[in-house]
Amino acid sequence: MRKANKVIISCAVTGSIHTPSMSPYLPITAAQIADDAVAAAKAGAAILHLHARNEETGQPTQKPEAFARFLPRIKAECDAVINITTGGGLGMTLDERLAAAKWAQPEVASMNMGSLNFNIAGAAEKMPDFKFAWERPYLEMTRDFILSNTFAQIERGLTELSANGTRFEFECYDIGHLYNLAHFRDRGLVRGPLFIQGVFGILGGIGAHVDHLVHMRATADRLFGDDYYMSVLAAGRNQMPIAVNNAIMGGHVRVGLEDSIFIARGELAKSNAEQVEKVVRILSELSIEVATPEEARAMLGLKGGGNVAF
Repeated sequence: MRKANKVIISCAVTGSIHTPSMSPYLPITAAQIADDAVAAAKAGAAILHLHARNEETGQPTQKPEAFARFLPRIKAECDAVINITTGGGLGMTLDERLAAAKWAQPEVASMNMGSLNFNIAGAAEKMPDFKFAWERPYLEMTRDFILSNTFAQIERGLTELSANGTRFEFECYDIGHLYNLAHFRDRGLVRGPLFIQGVFGILGGIGAHVDHLVHMRATADRLFGDDYYMSVLAAGRNQMPIAVNNAIMGGHVRVGLEDSIFIARGELAKSNAEQVEKVVRILSELSIEVATPEEARAMLGLKGGGNVAF
């Protein structure tokens, strides 16, 4: 892994996993997403990973016009790197998933590096009631759902977005996804330094255990040498422990309400900034410095915030 003197903090502001009934603090409207994103950047997040929502129901949407309601404001009010999802919402077509990033031409887009069983149905069992009719079926359908990221789909996303100068957050939910990434690197479809996001704790992917984190890092070292940076995210209660362990080992971290709606056991986070502030505080106590957006851009070889389409 390429060593860095400072830790890049990514913040995933709203995602497409948690539904409005799970937390009153989940950003839904464009104004809420912009408010939370800017506050997270001011708290120390160098990268903002962004999804969009239907403003009336909170349902995930990848329509460019939904992103257009908040991207210009975020760009105007902070200098953070914008990272647009291509995962989108569960069950979307590839055309839908790519639409926002193709329109926005961001510095970074996420790219899932393999298909997997993606089961979040258990979340429905914990909720007695839902505010909106779409929520329960959306969660429960994942008992029989595959998050599709075939080699052809990945190649298309890499090719179409690279043409706009966009680079990638390579989301790897299991060890095999690293080998998929190596395949595309060896074919010349991606270049280093790679920004790998290890994803831990999703039912269907690798578990959120420190020994799995060590194994993933060792595998990435074998495949990519010093031509990559590794950030990590972990779902739910494992968010902070996995993040801090990776930072201690010289890696980078992702927090945000996409990955966990809590700030402590049984306590809902009131904002994304609250999670960013917490991880900044922990890193500071460990004498680990946090990267600015410009430092993150230099590390990852990004095209710059002035070269986007919004």
